[in-house]
Amino acid sequence: MAKLNYHHLNYFWHVAKIGNLTKAAEALHVSQSALSVQIKLLEESIGNQLFTRQNRKLLLTDAGNITFSYAESIFNIGDELEAMLKNGLHKESQTLKIGMLSTMSRNFVEVFVKPLMNNPKVKLNIAARGQTNLLTELANHQFDLVLTNIEVRGTNKQLWQCQLLVQQPISVIGAPGLKLSKKFNDDYKSLDWILPAPGTPIRSAFDGLCAQYQFQPNVVGEADDMAMLRLLARDSNALAVMPDVVVKDEISAGTLTAYMTLPNINENFYAVTVKKHLANKLVSELIKDFALQQNNAL
Repeated sequence: MAKLNYHHLNYFWHVAKIGNLTKAAEALHVSQSALSVQIKLLEESIGNQLFTRQNRKLLLTDAGNITFSYAESIFNIGDELEAMLKNGLHKESQTLKIGMLSTMSRNFVEVFVKPLMNNPKVKLNIAARGQTNLLTELANHQFDLVLTNIEVRGTNKQLWQCQLLVQQPISVIGAPGLKLSKKFNDDYKSLDWILPAPGTPIRSAFDGLCAQYQFQPNVVGEADDMAMLRLLARDSNALAVMPDVVVKDEISAGTLTAYMTLPNINENFYAVTVKKHLANKLVSELIKDFALQQNNAL
């Protein structure tokens, strides 16, 4: 077999990712015919057919799937190398780029990055995004680490390293001075509630608990953003459902109280990275420090 032509392999990789020859040609700024020729040359050089056509769709053959898997590793490592060289190999200071899910608790993020906040050799760059954009930018090495409360799943899971950092218990939060039991009873039925938006993991779990207790909360507000839930809990007389960490400052100050911990309901926080040839030592140390902190708190 002739020596592998990585230029041809790169064209194949893009076509396989996009799944459409015309769209791949547009993305690569080449003609469709030229792209077809490049793929054909690659197939001839390796002695295997990489695509088959079915109902005008391009499908990978067994050899194509194997080739795509290797191409993913090759070009992801290339992107990683390019990002590393651009950022500098031996800088006295380092910028750590962290993406966070836009709806998650800012207090949790602050606790997580606290070990680096007073480090003069580290500059933190934190940006909020939706889950899809977070993963896209992480895959493109625009983030070193992503923090989210949504577990990463899907066809590209082999690219991600998704690590559970902590499970935060969910509490019923409200203004101090209410005479409420630590378990659901009739006292809760007369009060207003502020809840996470329908379809969110916490809301779904809470709705299931309400069904179990035949409890119908009087919902006066909903939000999918923890910062908004925090404001609504602080500035209203309603009870709110959220992790304690979201309102830890208000609880410490006595302006809010955690009345009960909801049984078997937690919010999971994850650290997501991409698999790299050389792991980011700063990210690894940050995750280890947080894990040690959680173990010491038990």
